[in-house]
Amino acid sequence: MAVTAAHEQPLGIDELLERVRAGYDRIEAQAAYDAARDGDALLVDIRYAALRDHDGLIPGALVVERNELEWRLDPRGSHRAPEATGHDVRVVVICNEGYASTLAAASLHRLGLHRATDLVGGFQAWKAAGLPVTS
Repeated sequence: MAVTAAHEQPLGIDELLERVRAGYDRIEAQAAYDAARDGDALLVDIRYAALRDHDGLIPGALVVERNELEWRLDPRGSHRAPEATGHDVRVVVICNEGYASTLAAASLHRLGLHRATDLVGGFQAWKAAGLPVTS
């Protein structure tokens, strides 16, 4: 059990998100699309299956359930995806609205994926920008 100093207050989720987001540059939908198109980013969709079934998929995005993300993207891991070729891969994590992806990107940073980021507004921002979606 973690011990917290008596004067320290636990972080709320909003403060945690703010602190995590201050640690890296997030990316907007059009910029993510352009980077992926140019081969400079790996889009990783962590939405659960029901959302993917309902809203569609981003063409070319690697689909990885959130609970498998670290195992699939750790370049040194035995369960890594073929796309996880090194710590310099620019990973753009995409959730539904851009909240869970922030925490996921922070976790990837802790694994040494220093270029990991997340999509501002998530899949919904991608869709609203009129970017490609398949069913």
